[in-house]
Amino acid sequence: MSTELIVNATPQETRVAMLENNNVVEIYIDRKKERGIVGNVYKGRVIKVLPGMQAAFVDTGLEKSSFLYVSDIYNDYELYSEMLGGNGFEDEEIQEEVSKLQNQPPIEDLLKEGQEIIVQVSKEPLGSKGARVTSYISLPGRNLVYMPSVDHVGISRKIRDEAERERLREIVTHLKEGTEGFIVRTVGEGKSEEELLSDKSFLKRLWVNTQKKAEKATAPCLLHSDLDLVFRVIRDLFTSDISRMVIDSPSEYLRVKEFVANFLPNLQDKIELYDGTEPIFDAYGVEVEISRALKRRVWLKSGGYIVIDQTEALVAIDVNTGRFVGKRNLEDTIFKTNMEATREIAYQLRLRNIGGIIILDFIDMEDRKNRQLVFNALEKALANDRAKTTLYEISELGLIQMTRKRVRESLGRILMEPCNYCEGEGFIKSKTTICYDIFREITRIAPLTRERKVLVVAENDIVDMLYDEERRGVEELETMFKKRIIIKSEPEFHAEQFEVMLTN
Repeated sequence: MSTELIVNATPQETRVAMLENNNVVEIYIDRKKERGIVGNVYKGRVIKVLPGMQAAFVDTGLEKSSFLYVSDIYNDYELYSEMLGGNGFEDEEIQEEVSKLQNQPPIEDLLKEGQEIIVQVSKEPLGSKGARVTSYISLPGRNLVYMPSVDHVGISRKIRDEAERERLREIVTHLKEGTEGFIVRTVGEGKSEEELLSDKSFLKRLWVNTQKKAEKATAPCLLHSDLDLVFRVIRDLFTSDISRMVIDSPSEYLRVKEFVANFLPNLQDKIELYDGTEPIFDAYGVEVEISRALKRRVWLKSGGYIVIDQTEALVAIDVNTGRFVGKRNLEDTIFKTNMEATREIAYQLRLRNIGGIIILDFIDMEDRKNRQLVFNALEKALANDRAKTTLYEISELGLIQMTRKRVRESLGRILMEPCNYCEGEGFIKSKTTICYDIFREITRIAPLTRERKVLVVAENDIVDMLYDEERRGVEELETMFKKRIIIKSEPEFHAEQFEVMLTN
């Protein structure tokens, strides 16, 4: 299977698409003014302890108070290590599977209001909820994850060769000092002791510097921030299995080449600078898939369709036959629609990064054998999803309940905002997204002719943002294409409506 990473980098945002056999399967977006915070380490202050929920609110300096469960602050490392060994915890991607300690002290005995504590963000703020944090710090490197307070050595479950697992365990156990822990990541398979030692030394220096900063800092404050999106992708996704990484920004390309040459020299030949005239996400069909992923209704090739509704508590996906009338009988038509829907559902969950509780409403089938075939097809379609999923058997009503690990906001939550026309009952593109759509349209048409001016007509709020927050982006485009950009307001335009044209 051919897997590619396509990087679209602009001064305002960075977008990365993962393509498998030329199909867009994952999208990552990092906006400089809305940068993700998972992995960041903060010195926080406890502002409220909730005995009834066995949790606490921690002020970390973020817009909303962070949420800390009692299971994430228990400080008996010996018991924690036993717990880790007891349920096969082996990979940083499945930490939420760790079962909770039994008979632990109540949270009111562990934390007091006003107390300062070092925490790490484990989940982004989602909807109206603040970030979830933990006091069990883990610092990921290329080959290892360093856990400064947990005496444990783990090996990724995806490394299946027992001899290799034992070799890695012996190396890391030898490298480990005192009460500290390491997890060997999947990319650590086959690595030498020298390579693992280099990773360990870097991560330990990082932790020592974080501790020194914490000693001098006053809560709340940021102690350590994770890498930017491109370098996180290189650290977590860019392996020998990746066919190539294509980048459209010359400056970003040089930065990545330098980094990879120093740390991953065997992969530097897989990095390419995009030299096409068409915007890179257009050329690889990514923009079309993003637009499709923002729609509530997704059509199937047969003429059926699925409807995806995302709420605060769960996501509901409904399957319909639509225009598909079949050729034999009703049961056969329903079965074929459901089977086709399983593939599209698995694809959309991954593309949109939908997580949490998900209810799948398949069209009811009378034949129990067909129900099992649909369930098996869905299970198979989800096999390539890197996020952990759990499926429950199809019910008599044709419903399948499932969960998918949720760490960051879904694509729709990132790119869209509540609609002010319908008082939050639906969603439209955010003003920032529309501004960046305008920038991309200018990039498409500006090189085509010799006209010296570009006219942009948009709704009032969009014009205000282009003159204010996004003014720098406008100026950079003027410099890049040597054309003056004129921005005019049209009060009658819908919020998403705009026009970009060349003029003398």
